[in-house]
Amino acid sequence: MTQFDVFNGDADGICALQQLRLEAPVDNVLITGLKRDVALLRRVNAEPGDTVTVLDVSADANREALVSLLDRGVRVHYFDHHFAGEVPVSAYLDAHIDTAPDTCTSLIVDKHLEGARRAWAVVGAYGDNLPQAARSCAQSLQLSADDVNTLRELGENLAYNAYGDCEEDVIVHPRDLYRAINAYADPLRFPREDSLCHRIGAQKRADLDNAQHIAPAIARPGSALYVLPSEPWARRVRGALSNTLANRTPSLAHAVLTTNHHGGFTVSLRAPIAAPVGADAICRRFATGGGRAAAAGVNHLPRDELGAFVDALDAAFPRPVSVVRQAFRE
Repeated sequence: MTQFDVFNGDADGICALQQLRLEAPVDNVLITGLKRDVALLRRVNAEPGDTVTVLDVSADANREALVSLLDRGVRVHYFDHHFAGEVPVSAYLDAHIDTAPDTCTSLIVDKHLEGARRAWAVVGAYGDNLPQAARSCAQSLQLSADDVNTLRELGENLAYNAYGDCEEDVIVHPRDLYRAINAYADPLRFPREDSLCHRIGAQKRADLDNAQHIAPAIARPGSALYVLPSEPWARRVRGALSNTLANRTPSLAHAVLTTNHHGGFTVSLRAPIAAPVGADAICRRFATGGGRAAAAGVNHLPRDELGAFVDALDAAFPRPVSVVRQAFRE
């Protein structure tokens, strides 16, 4: 029997798998990719009797491959927080899917394991830009403020490494990054003993510095849209910049676009932090879009669909969230 571990290459997917494999080490086949590589189940060459564990990739985006695995008698354990659509019903499927905007796959796994590897769940939550949930999760660990800050920085660096349009864009392939952290039961040791985390952090800071001067290409009352140049640093910074902007102005939605090799745009979208819903609904209107309620994206937005995307932003976020809430109270 073969164990396949299929996981998103960002902080959430890596930390979710880290928790599971610290608790239940196995000889496994690793299948992952960059942040946007979500159709991962089609790469699984499993046979009846094999087991597949899936972490932090949408069941909706992998529906056909998932159904095929189940029909072949492959047992699948599925942990995720993205839009799933209609989840298949099968005796071979063990699904742990929660699409609430204040959770992530690492926190879902933490609940499944009853907190056995909670420090890694905190890292994953910080990496998924859920600082409040991460702090709440960390409370039971009785960590110092410095230790919590170390976990936050580690999560943000792991998340940063997953962004790019090709392997040449990223600092290290997510598979190799997972292998590097796998030996560390305590996540506080990894940045202290391995220089990789600091290398990613240094690149992140340099890339964010490059992005600081860029003004919105389109500014609306309830949203702002940025277009970055077609450069490796811009493709890497897309997600981190989206999070930075969202945290800086929590009442607005933010979209960060980079041009891609198809001649269109790759989109990273954040719903307003003050009301973190609606991002996935917007992105799913476009052929290669998906994600979760608070954060979503479109792998390829053709140039002639940019206007439709802006119109969708305007319709979903017509004014700052704080203004909408005040109007409701009145």
